[in-house]
Amino acid sequence: MLNLNWRFDNSYARLPEAFFTRSEPMPVKEPKLVLFNHNLASTIGLDVKDIRDRKLAEQFVGNDLPDGATPIAQAYAGHQFGNFTMLGDGRALILGEHIAPDGQRYDIQFKGSGRTPYSRGGDGRAALGPMLREYIISEAMEALGVPTTRSLAVVSTGEPIYREDILRGAVLTRVASSHLRVGTFEYAASRQDLKGLSKLIDYAVERHYPNLKGRDKSALVLLRAVIETQADLVVNWLRVGFIHGVMNTDNMTISGETIDYGPCAFMDAYDPLTTFSSVDHGRRYAFSNQPIIAQWNLARFAEALLPLIHLDQDKAVEIAEEHISEFKGIFQSRWLAMMRKKLGLFSEQPEDATIVEDLLSWMHQNKADYTNTFCLLRAGSSPKDEEYSDPAFTEWYARWQSRLGHQSKPLKDSFDLMRSSNPSYIPRNHKVENALSAASENDDLAALYLLLEVITKPYAERHGLESYTKPRPIAYGPYQTFCGT
Repeated sequence: MLNLNWRFDNSYARLPEAFFTRSEPMPVKEPKLVLFNHNLASTIGLDVKDIRDRKLAEQFVGNDLPDGATPIAQAYAGHQFGNFTMLGDGRALILGEHIAPDGQRYDIQFKGSGRTPYSRGGDGRAALGPMLREYIISEAMEALGVPTTRSLAVVSTGEPIYREDILRGAVLTRVASSHLRVGTFEYAASRQDLKGLSKLIDYAVERHYPNLKGRDKSALVLLRAVIETQADLVVNWLRVGFIHGVMNTDNMTISGETIDYGPCAFMDAYDPLTTFSSVDHGRRYAFSNQPIIAQWNLARFAEALLPLIHLDQDKAVEIAEEHISEFKGIFQSRWLAMMRKKLGLFSEQPEDATIVEDLLSWMHQNKADYTNTFCLLRAGSSPKDEEYSDPAFTEWYARWQSRLGHQSKPLKDSFDLMRSSNPSYIPRNHKVENALSAASENDDLAALYLLLEVITKPYAERHGLESYTKPRPIAYGPYQTFCGT
């Protein structure tokens, strides 16, 4: 038995068994370690020094389960593109909850580990390309300062999986604060299991908001806390131009971490209706719709909690609506605060919202690159690129400069603030796809390793990496993403 210093304490498995089913990962014949996150392993207290890749592959594919692991598939429901569905982990298993040296509790989950009782006819497997994609994007999000699940390992299975094409199988090891979702509470509510729902609420507060433990009306306490964390999360997405692509309620975590990196992508030219997902025909989850959908999802969360908000249903609805209606104001306030930082503004002035909106409007009209525009602004002089010679931009730039000049702090501090808020490098979609193709089709990881080195240091502008700042070439054609296979 391989000992990596695991310290499991599986509290979720002590909840009522309706919330999960015990299940085992399906063994594979030829596991091979493709990627391993040594920095994350060290952070959570795993000792992998002197462990050969073959041994790590056996453990992180599920062939050699560590002591203390109690694999379970979670049950949950969810509104998918607005439609309610009973779901569950159809191709994922939580091995258990590992306690790091600092006392932080982490779910350790296998994704692509085989069939579970919730697979609904699927094979429970995952393809190598999408698992590498989640590794890349989740680690980029961590470096960007966006709350996120993390990726610890990707192991190829040596076995084919059958979709529209024959693909290479793989298992991803995901690390998360938990996998509690809005859909978990929807599942309990749909079963009319008030006792289970009450225990779930107390568990979520204990695990994610222990400072709120012991307060009256725990359902409302939890609702308010999740409203706050989701507002912060979506603000962070908009800060870096991220489009989740599949904001179903089963993909909204109670912890406020980004989860599920299937059809996600980053925006090049600024367009608030940017959508990349092949299945999002109505642009439900477009860039600018993300706060709207977050509020919609939170309303579904509140509906699940209604029986424990107040005994009188009408009163419960009134209280829940009052809280949900506050999301827009919370989000707008935090979004504007974030945009002030992107523009180097320390203080608050009434004209700030107009300055921000006018810049975004100009960027949209002129198809300006979202990331690069803010990087050019932080340089301290007017951008020299031809598109920025437009009189409308020149007028805006003069207003912005005047606004900067009316602050108590020197300009240097404003540009330092901008450098800490605006990344130089994001996972440009064409760079991600090129790296994934080389890795999954040709076993060539060179482009992937270089991409990871660039995007995990996103705020440090470096010479020689100019190609990682360029938008998708026109010849590359339209970009489209797909749910994980």
